[in-house]
Amino acid sequence: MSCIPVLTTQYKPHPTERMRANQWMGAKSLKIGEVPKPTITAPKDAIVRITHCCICGSDLHMYGGEMDKYMESGDILGHEAIGYVEEVGQGVDGFKAGDRVIILPVIACGECFYCQKEQYSLCDKTNPSKEMDDLYGHRLSGIFGYSHLTGGYPGNQAEYCRVPNADLVLLHCPENLPAKRALGLADVTDTAWHGIELAEVREGDVVGVWGCGPIGLSIQKLAKEIRGAKKVYAVDKDPQRLAIAESLGMIPVDANKVKPDEHILSAEPHGLDRGIEASGFRSTNSVTHKVMRATGLEGDSSDTVSEIIKATRKGGNMALIGDFFFNTNNFPIGMLMEKTITLRGGQLMAQKYYPFLLNLVKEGKYDPSFVFTHTDDFENCPQEYERQFNHEVPGGMKSIMVTPYGRKLNQPL
Repeated sequence: MSCIPVLTTQYKPHPTERMRANQWMGAKSLKIGEVPKPTITAPKDAIVRITHCCICGSDLHMYGGEMDKYMESGDILGHEAIGYVEEVGQGVDGFKAGDRVIILPVIACGECFYCQKEQYSLCDKTNPSKEMDDLYGHRLSGIFGYSHLTGGYPGNQAEYCRVPNADLVLLHCPENLPAKRALGLADVTDTAWHGIELAEVREGDVVGVWGCGPIGLSIQKLAKEIRGAKKVYAVDKDPQRLAIAESLGMIPVDANKVKPDEHILSAEPHGLDRGIEASGFRSTNSVTHKVMRATGLEGDSSDTVSEIIKATRKGGNMALIGDFFFNTNNFPIGMLMEKTITLRGGQLMAQKYYPFLLNLVKEGKYDPSFVFTHTDDFENCPQEYERQFNHEVPGGMKSIMVTPYGRKLNQPL
């Protein structure tokens, strides 16, 4: 059992000032509530006034009820946001009031064994969760608005957010960078890049990506445009998202019509060089796994993982970037071992990939804004969760929510 001192996740509420925040009240039950505005709690804290935020696909785990036992009524959700620094603690060196910033989702200390190796999502000091310690044998990093399993930090689907270790968790955001590009750098782009790094995508590779949501499509686009992949197969069940993948130059594979592993192997007998899972534990294809998940006999489905193992060539690489938390059954460990496939996974190590990713966007070499197909007011967060959960977001992708302060500034999207 780990006994390393951890950073406090609590914030000292302002004695009089209030703010609005998107609060979890139960499975598929959210509300925009009024809560105390956070204040500086530790010297390295910053308070950020949010202008724009959005919903991550992983937020839907909390919304859908899979994480209920790690949630408390009133928890503030969200880990993708941009805004302006309002106040900093005396220990913050790199930021000052008035700076425009991107808030990274992973809360790291910068000092522990893992942070020194730039493995920030494995940070030893920012997550006090005994449940995670018991579940995995170790704690991982804290994450904003992502259940008490990752520390219980209040999220940033709110008018203000307290950011611990601000010098490491904030990025300077150019004033002339449109909001969609900036917000796309908060999580989607760096998570996608993490998947590419885990899979070790190289120039000339044949790549398969299971999942055509914002992160899956971003993986595909980055693999082809930045890493030089020769072919990218895009696997999904959603016709609208498959059409987007095809428009980006990918080879669509409709999992409603074909068995993806068999279809890919018929076209690529050698197999994929790199296979990436970006659909997550809620993705089931077989009746067996649907029944096991519905009856509580397993927490995570291995349907897509099994397909990827089969479709990946001998000696190839696999990455898990869609969230998996618990246990699965019928996992093809023999096929994985005998084919000498390297399998890696994990939460994004966001800080590791900057300033590289920010410079890609600033220099016009990559544009992450394509993942946002709808704009709404922050006050409509609960409705946007329902839309995203049911795949009903206009344009088929992701909504960007603008706070009252963001609307007042009227910045270009």
